[in-house]
Amino acid sequence: MKLRFVGDVKEVEAGLAEIALEAGIELSADGREVRVVRHDENRIIVEASTDGLFLSYHHNIHFFRAVSLLSESLREGGRFRLEEEPQFDMNGPMFDVSQGGAVIRVEAVKAILRKMALMGLDMIMLYAEDSFELKQQPYFGYMRGRYSQAEIKEMDDYAHMLGIEMIPCIQTLSHLADVLKWSDFYDLRDDHETLLVGYDRTYEFVEQMIVAASEPVRSKRIHIGMDEAWKLGLGEYLVRNGLRSKFDIMNDHLQRVMEIVERHGLRPMMWSDMYFRAGSPKGDYYDPDCSISDEVIADMPKNIQYVYWDYYHYDENFYSEWIRQHKRFGSTPIFAGGIWNWKGFVLNYGATFESTNVALNVCKREGVREVIATLWGDDGTECDWFAALLGLQLFAEHGYAGKLDEEKLARRFHSCTGARMDDFMAIKNIDEPPGIRPGNLETYNPSRYMLWQNVMQGLFDANIADLDVAGHYAGLKKEMALYKTRNGEYGFVFEILERLCAVLELKADAGIRLTNAYLAGDKTALSVMVRETLPEVRSRAEKLRAYHLERWYVVNKPFGWDIIDLRYGGLLASLSTAIERIGAYVEGRIERLEELEEKRLLFQGQEGLVDCYLYKHMPTPSRISQ
Repeated sequence: MKLRFVGDVKEVEAGLAEIALEAGIELSADGREVRVVRHDENRIIVEASTDGLFLSYHHNIHFFRAVSLLSESLREGGRFRLEEEPQFDMNGPMFDVSQGGAVIRVEAVKAILRKMALMGLDMIMLYAEDSFELKQQPYFGYMRGRYSQAEIKEMDDYAHMLGIEMIPCIQTLSHLADVLKWSDFYDLRDDHETLLVGYDRTYEFVEQMIVAASEPVRSKRIHIGMDEAWKLGLGEYLVRNGLRSKFDIMNDHLQRVMEIVERHGLRPMMWSDMYFRAGSPKGDYYDPDCSISDEVIADMPKNIQYVYWDYYHYDENFYSEWIRQHKRFGSTPIFAGGIWNWKGFVLNYGATFESTNVALNVCKREGVREVIATLWGDDGTECDWFAALLGLQLFAEHGYAGKLDEEKLARRFHSCTGARMDDFMAIKNIDEPPGIRPGNLETYNPSRYMLWQNVMQGLFDANIADLDVAGHYAGLKKEMALYKTRNGEYGFVFEILERLCAVLELKADAGIRLTNAYLAGDKTALSVMVRETLPEVRSRAEKLRAYHLERWYVVNKPFGWDIIDLRYGGLLASLSTAIERIGAYVEGRIERLEELEEKRLLFQGQEGLVDCYLYKHMPTPSRISQ
C-alpha cells in the first residue's frame, strides 16, 4: 500500500525508508496521507477515521512500532483507533557474540534491528568478552572474529536511525578465559578466567576495554559484567593477600572499576549474582538462605544499576521476592530474562514462554522499568539466531500491554516477520520426544546428545532404550518440511531442523539396534546396518552440515565455525569407523566388537531422558580437553 507521512517525521524519515518494505508499505508522494504528531505522552496512537490516517508517538522507537501497527490494521480494513502504553523504559535483546564463537555479521545485526524496530524494541547489546578491537592488545579477540571500531560505529549508527540504543556489554572481572589463556595476560590472572583484583595493571587493562567498547557508540551506558567469578580471591589473589571475604573483594574491585567508568562519563550496570553468591552458604544465586548484611550494602556503589538475571523459575512469588531483595541495594533492578536458545540446535519455547510471562508480569507489578532478553551462545551457538524472533516478539508485546494477549502476539508476529507463531512454537517439540513432559520446563536437550553421541559407545542409549525416538523424529521431519514452505523469508529456520530430524530419524536409536543385533549374534541385521543404515545416516549428516555451514556464513563471521567443524568431523569420522569395524566383524576379519559388549548404563545414573549441558560429555566418556 502507498502511504505518505507528513508532520513530525524529520527525525525518523531515514529509518522509515529502511523499514518500509518490511512493514508492507510503499513510500510515495501520491500515497494516502498519514498525519504524524510527536507528543509528550508515553503512548502510541494509531487511527483511521473519516478524517484520514493519524499516528502519534513519543520516542522514535514508538513511531516505528506505530507504522507496523498502522500497516497491519490497514490490511484488515475499516476504521480503527489503537492505543498502546509502553510498560518499560528499556526493552531489548542481548546477543552473546563471544562464548559460542559466533560473531554476528554487521548486515545480519541490521536485519535484526529492522525487525526490532517494527516490534518496538528499543535496545540492543552485543555481549562481548573479547569480540571487539583493542588496539593496545593484539591477542585480545585474536582469530575470534572481533568487531572493528568502524563496525561497531556502523551498527550503532543504524540502530540510532531506528530509535534503538546500542549499549556496550563487556566483562571486567571474570568470564575472560579466552583472553587470559594468552601469555600476554598471565600476570593479570587470579585464575584461568578471572582478573587479579587490586593489581594496577589489571585496571589499565580494564580501562582499555571500557574505552574501546564505549567510544564507537552514542550511549553513555555500559554493562560491565562481573558475574560468575566462581573462585574469586582463591587463586593468585589468595597467595598475595591471604583469605578475604568475597564481599570485600567485590567491593574493592567495583570501586576501582567505578573510578574508571566515572572518569569517562559513563553510567554502568552489572550482573548482581556475585553479591548473592557471596552471601549464600551454598554459593548459589537463588539461595533463599542468602544473607547480605546492611554493612556490605552500605559499601556498595550507589551510582550503578544491578541486573537481576533469571530464566530458571516459573513462580511469580520467587521473582517478586528476588526483585525485592535487589531493591535493598538502593534502586530498582534491571531484569534480564532469557530466550532459551543455548542448549543445542533447538530453541526451547516452552521454558521461554513460561519463565518470561511469569517474570515480566511481576516486573510490571514491582515497578521494574528496564528489561533485557538474553540470548546466550554457550558451547558453540548451534541454534540459528533467527529462530529467536518469536521470543523477541514476546518481549515486545509484554512491553506494550499490561497483560499479554496471545492472539495479538501471533498477529503481531506475522505482521512483523511474515512467519507463523504456531510453527515457531513447534520448534520446541524436537526436544520433546516421548519421555519429556510437554513444555520441557526442565530444559532437557535430547536432540543434541542423540546427534553427537557415538553410535558404537552410546552414552545415552540406556536412557532412550524403551522410547520411540525414531518415530518421533520421522514425524517431525515432515512437519518441519511443511513449515519451511510457509514462513516466508524464515523458511531456513525450519530447513536446518528438518535436516536435523532426518538424521535423528535413523541415528537416535541406531546404537541400540546395533548393540541388540550384535549381542543376539544377528549378522544379517548388522549387515543391513553397515550397508544401508549407517551410510544413510552419514549422508544425511553431511547434508545437515552443508546447510548449517551455508547459514553460518550468511549470519556469522567465519570464526567460530571451526568448533562446529570439529563436531561434524568427529561425527562423520565415528560413523565411518563404525561402518569399517562392523563390516570387518560381519566379514569375519575381526572376532569381537568390544564397544558393543560394554553394558550400557544410565547417563549419570538417571532414569529416562536427561539433560547434558556440554558437548564434551556427549561423544565420549574420555577427556576431550580440560
